[in-house]
Amino acid sequence: MFSRIPFRTIAIITAASIASIRLRAEDPPEKPKRPDIYDKQADGDQQIAAALPAAKRENKRVLLQFGANWCGWCHKLHALFHDDKDIDRELRYEYEVVLIDVDKTDGAKHNAKIDERYGNPTQHGLPALVVLDADGQQLTTQDTGELEEGDHHNPEKVLAFLKKWQAEPVAADEVLSGALSRAKTEHKLVFVYFSAPWCGWCKKLDAYLHRDQIARIFETAYVPVKIDEDRMTGGKALEAKFRREDDKGIPFFVVLDATGKKLADSNGPKGNIGFPAEPDEIEHFKRVVRQTAPALNSQQVEILEQGLKPGQ
Repeated sequence: MFSRIPFRTIAIITAASIASIRLRAEDPPEKPKRPDIYDKQADGDQQIAAALPAAKRENKRVLLQFGANWCGWCHKLHALFHDDKDIDRELRYEYEVVLIDVDKTDGAKHNAKIDERYGNPTQHGLPALVVLDADGQQLTTQDTGELEEGDHHNPEKVLAFLKKWQAEPVAADEVLSGALSRAKTEHKLVFVYFSAPWCGWCKKLDAYLHRDQIARIFETAYVPVKIDEDRMTGGKALEAKFRREDDKGIPFFVVLDATGKKLADSNGPKGNIGFPAEPDEIEHFKRVVRQTAPALNSQQVEILEQGLKPGQ
């Protein structure tokens, strides 16, 4: 004889079974998509060409980071570069980083010629690293598998690699001496600006001075020279020679004649203007230009002024 099962119990069992079947039939929740870190449309030659002048100006190396967006280890290394404070600082201070996409489309590797040019660094897997000097010469290739430890890259190994290949620091007084010699030969003044890699306003001033139209005008009168107070040997000591004790903040600039005599600086009525962004700061900058570069006409000075305004 079969025991009788109450109808209510059957109903409960049936509902639970249906629910279980429904859960098994549903697709598992999708993992959140990782944001792309490589530009699949970017021309690697153009990327490198843009990085080299900046590396030259800053006495830095160029770090080529070959990879693809599907590559899990590429994402791990990229995250380490940004999340580890020591590695992040090393890269910001000493390298121009270029992400070279080598993904395949229709069987063809993107930027294949660049990979070949540097000895096929991707042959051992992704990501792969190549270090160039500021003239574009290849210094070394790194198989990042050698930097791995378990399921991650070893931060100490990565940092040691980066420090090994960073450029030797230059002396601030030698940089200034070279600019003064050039100014004497070219019959110009020297526009010296003191800066540091962590300073956002310094980067704004640097970008402004190297904007094509601004540079063409500015460099008719001045030899611009950047003194990095953190990265150059003797940078802070040189800065102290031109500043009053109560001067605050960077960027700080001085205009020198070819003998090194100070003609003007960035101290306006309210103190150091830094990057001239406010109306009174822009007015002081214009005053310095008019005073030290009278050969610039009003139209040229107007272009210099407009370039300082927001949105330019």
